[in-house]
Amino acid sequence: MLRRWTCLFKGPLLVQRYLAGDNQESYELAQVVEFAQCYRQRLASLSWFMKCLNEPIARQANQEDGCTGHFWEARFKSQALRTEAALLSCMAYVDLNPVRAGMADTPETSEHTSIRERITPRFDLAQAVREQMRMDALLRFDGPVKPLLPFEGAFAEREQPGIPFAFEDYLALVDYTGRAIDPRKKGAIANTLPLIPQRLEFTPVQWLAQSTQFEALYRQQRRRSVA
Repeated sequence: MLRRWTCLFKGPLLVQRYLAGDNQESYELAQVVEFAQCYRQRLASLSWFMKCLNEPIARQANQEDGCTGHFWEARFKSQALRTEAALLSCMAYVDLNPVRAGMADTPETSEHTSIRERITPRFDLAQAVREQMRMDALLRFDGPVKPLLPFEGAFAEREQPGIPFAFEDYLALVDYTGRAIDPRKKGAIANTLPLIPQRLEFTPVQWLAQSTQFEALYRQQRRRSVA
């Protein structure tokens, strides 16, 4: 827990000494335990997550604009997604944002979305982590760097570490939702376009591989795109 926390913050001297393996008195170790309990609560807090996410963005934006002061009007409201329906609706909402804003005609041609990255991987996560460390947004990063969480399909007999839906079903859902016209938004997917599986020209075998072997395929496709 202390190592995770010090990826973002230096931590007090007692914590630094503990992680360095220095000998400490019992009262010092007791204080380190209290720090660890506090950091555990903060790392599980959505409010602290948004704070840590917003702060480096605000610093970078103010530096680019040559100004100081508050960048965000207020901390974004964080909402826990407690059901599968809530997870699906949030993912589809975010992936359709460029289409709704009129910035892209289809989800697969949108920029900076996970659905585009799943179809044609281009983002170098390891490079992004190094860039965050260069900007001091991360002090260090000891954990493994992994791509987007894969779609696994639905399995009732075992615990699922990935997203419990089929990738093909999710793309069809996004495509169907994007065709519904929202009078409050600028754009929508044109009804004259073929369905997304037809636009992407994936075979059933490719769909199955994409949904169950995303992490391995991600590495292969990204290497090809870089080359």
